[in-house]
Amino acid sequence: MISLYRFHSIRPPYETKQEETFDWFVEAHAASEKTKGGGDDSFRSALKERLWKVGAKSDCIAKRGHILPDFLHKDWERMEIYRLLESPSGLGLSERMERFRAFVDGLFDSYYPEEAEAPDDLIHVSCTGYLSPSGAQKLVSKKQWGRVTAVTHAYHMGCYGAFPAIRMAAGFLACGKRTADIVHTEVCSLHSNPALHDSGQLVSQSLFADGFIKYTASLNPPLSHFRVLSVHEEIIPGSIESMAWDLSSWGNSISLSKEIPVLISRAIEAYLKTLCERAGLPAARFSSALFAIHPGGPKIVRQIQERLGLAEAQISHSLAVLKECGNMSSATLPHVWEALLLDPAVPANTLIVSLAFGPGLTIAGSIMVKSCG
Repeated sequence: MISLYRFHSIRPPYETKQEETFDWFVEAHAASEKTKGGGDDSFRSALKERLWKVGAKSDCIAKRGHILPDFLHKDWERMEIYRLLESPSGLGLSERMERFRAFVDGLFDSYYPEEAEAPDDLIHVSCTGYLSPSGAQKLVSKKQWGRVTAVTHAYHMGCYGAFPAIRMAAGFLACGKRTADIVHTEVCSLHSNPALHDSGQLVSQSLFADGFIKYTASLNPPLSHFRVLSVHEEIIPGSIESMAWDLSSWGNSISLSKEIPVLISRAIEAYLKTLCERAGLPAARFSSALFAIHPGGPKIVRQIQERLGLAEAQISHSLAVLKECGNMSSATLPHVWEALLLDPAVPANTLIVSLAFGPGLTIAGSIMVKSCG
């Protein structure tokens, strides 16, 4: 069985409180509409009311991180990406990917300083930036690790992307490799479009943030680690239209159905039964487990809590990461794992049930056991 350890998250360089971000988006939508010939005070007031009605409030998300300074001011002429006086959507996909490239290349350098050892495999996870050569490939080339380290990309799987990466790592280790590093680089802040005013866009603009984390998988871990007992993915029947993550001229466009929490809630018990069987554990053991639930939004976490009869303490780490960081797509669950591994109040041998969701509609998850040093 493989183990996960050595979690290392890096916070984005900029951070805004949720109320400030809401205010920024209201003004961004108004500026976009003004460029199109509208955007009067009545538009601004109506959009603000809708955003505060459908968006995740500050009691759920207190702050979010960004690589862009754009969200710190409203001088549209000084924006790096959201130059809304030039285009209602801001700059196009190629400019946004150049910003992704510059930041992520530097991030890999930060994760692998001069004294770093080369992993056997390096898995790059992202659904917010696809470039070739990638930051992972550039790192391996720069360090002349090409004969030692193989690079694999796990792209465009959305918020459940950590689980395919773990399955890849398990396969590599089963073939004789010693270590596989997994690096998540999610720059969700590059993919907003203030020219789209529908409620689904407002919901996503209230949730997503940037997140970066690295961790290692191996068969010979140090004392503090998670031992992975099972990993499983399923696509919920009849849910294919519920979530989409599509490329557009301005960036990645997400569409979210309001039925997602209901669809997940209906499917979750049967899914957990299979996950438990694959781990060789009775379902009753879940009553004492902690749950790392990807907080795609607060409603998803709460509906799973209600459906499974979970105590507040069983989901507290998921809610804490959502409040401090927002939804960082595939990087979110690894942030929850990092918090659980570092928390001395979570004892050794605690079962960790992890769940995440993405296009398909896919449910992905794992059962792990915490080991302490």
